[in-house]
Amino acid sequence: MIDGTLTGKRVLVTGGAGFIGSHLTRSLVDENDVRVLDSLTTGDRSNVPPAATLIEGDVREEETLSRAMTDVDVVFHEAALVSVDQSIDDPTASHEINVRATLSLLEAARDYDARVVLASSAAIYGSPDSVPIAEDEPKDPASPYGIEKHAVDQYARRYHDLYGLETVALRYFNVYGPGQVAGDYSGVISIFVEQALAGDPITVEGDGEQTRDFVAVDDVVRANHLAATTDSVGTAYNVGTGTAITIRELAEVIRDLTGTDSEIVHVDPRAGDVDHSRADISRANDHLGFEPTVTVRDGLERTIEWYRDRTEAFN
Repeated sequence: MIDGTLTGKRVLVTGGAGFIGSHLTRSLVDENDVRVLDSLTTGDRSNVPPAATLIEGDVREEETLSRAMTDVDVVFHEAALVSVDQSIDDPTASHEINVRATLSLLEAARDYDARVVLASSAAIYGSPDSVPIAEDEPKDPASPYGIEKHAVDQYARRYHDLYGLETVALRYFNVYGPGQVAGDYSGVISIFVEQALAGDPITVEGDGEQTRDFVAVDDVVRANHLAATTDSVGTAYNVGTGTAITIRELAEVIRDLTGTDSEIVHVDPRAGDVDHSRADISRANDHLGFEPTVTVRDGLERTIEWYRDRTEAFN
């Protein structure tokens, strides 16, 4: 059982058919009455356990949101448009999903006095002056997506200050794990693993000396349970490991663990890419009791095993 496990509550997970949301949903269904609100645009119906009630719909639809929120005790708000590129291409649509819908959710939460645990992002910090990054570091988001996450992060905390709503914002760093399918907007780990298992070149953008704080999805789920049960509400917490690895080293570890001889090739750097990112998790440790439990190597082994099983299932 997860430390701080939520029990005996009526719970809503928005985006509960997606990567992080589905892991969270599965961790909740044995001890709670769980609803999932998901448009299934990027999520998959098969990710929702039978014990949860799936409400298929868009979080932007007022009537659907109202139905999903009725009499809930806790909301885990994972639904979002998480693509930086899409937020740049269509900032208006991205704002509607990430900001306006979140405001509607916070208003509905006031009606039912429901706690809201909101998925924020390290993207709100932009390119930091130094690492590790503490929660009070300057915010300089480099994309509409980062701006939107900063806005909802602020809204959640102000709703606590102004209206007494119990809110917690969790600023995720680079989340990875089983179930994260490689694609245009997935994490670099899922892309590297699929490339390695296929025997294709592993493509590293730039010189590979960029560093990232990769946090396993199981630890992110633990952080959400702790946020749902803590007395330390009305604030934001970084969710990472407090350690970092270079992208080049990451590619080498994945190549080693997959047992392939894929070549690691360097391609043009991504414009505006952050050089270094690592979370200061001391606040989450002090106030939530959060400590990461999964090392990068162990997390990668679990992720690779999932990809192998998935590949065999399709063959």
